[in-house]
Amino acid sequence: MNSSDTNPEPGYREGLRWLNILITGGAGFIGSHLAERLASEGHSVICLDNLSSGDTRNLDGVGGGRIRFVRHDVVQPFDFDVEWIFHLASMASPAAFERHALEIALTNSLGTLNALRLAEKRGARILVASTSEVYGDPEVHPQVEDYRGNVATMGPRAPYDESKRFAETLAYIYAKRGVDVRVARIFNTYGPRMGVGDGRVIPNFITQALKRQPLTVHGDGSQTRSFCYVDDLVEGLLRLMTHTQEGVTGVPVNLGNPEEHTVLEVAHLILELTGSHSEIVFTPLPKDDPRRRRPDITRARTLLGWEAKTPLRVGLQHTINHFRERLKQA
Repeated sequence: MNSSDTNPEPGYREGLRWLNILITGGAGFIGSHLAERLASEGHSVICLDNLSSGDTRNLDGVGGGRIRFVRHDVVQPFDFDVEWIFHLASMASPAAFERHALEIALTNSLGTLNALRLAEKRGARILVASTSEVYGDPEVHPQVEDYRGNVATMGPRAPYDESKRFAETLAYIYAKRGVDVRVARIFNTYGPRMGVGDGRVIPNFITQALKRQPLTVHGDGSQTRSFCYVDDLVEGLLRLMTHTQEGVTGVPVNLGNPEEHTVLEVAHLILELTGSHSEIVFTPLPKDDPRRRRPDITRARTLLGWEAKTPLRVGLQHTINHFRERLKQA
């Protein structure tokens, strides 16, 4: 999505000079789309990534020479002369939560601390990517930012959930120290450049459908999710980062699509769009798997003038086209 395709609030990016920008997790799914968008607007972008879940192919042919890739693990300190930092680094697939538990916990704790320290040192503005997972298996629906969640410090999702909650605490502490910190609670996001073996609902179903394998639905498929297309999410991140009025520093903002779908509904839609005749099989529901997930985006609408625009059917077709190409290359 180009900036000309949106109708931003008055003053949005008007007169903004070109910046030096750091994206941790910049070779990842969301990070690469954000890097491409920023580079297309003339900014110089450093993409920092240890490639634990990122892929340098995501940056191939994008950026017009304005994107520089640096391989580095954010758990180790880093230093760049930048004016903005988007801290997106972390494996985010539930399939990785137990297999890479320690790495995830350290990325979201020490990695976040290192990013905030850099922001303080350089006087940079920083956006810390949090997640809807901080709400756990919510008892409040839809989820509003003031809801404290229904979470567990121990369990298969805890390495991600709890380290992201701690990341928000660090953001709050550094905001009190005078750092310009923005916190985005990102709900389920999908689109091109997701990994074929990602493990989340949409890439799983698309991969299985294209390979003519059974689609594996956890439980009875009645659990719900809200899916935001990546271009819409990137727009939301930029609006949050560029907001200059009161009300965003150190305050979490939900970014996601409030349109709710059952997992089974998404499975049937992907079968339709791929033309696959794969069967659907049902497997046991994983422990602590959220029953419902839907953002209340009142704060994003009010402060940023933002909401998701891309219909699920349209976004899924773009994502399927990407997966077809990736599977041909495999």
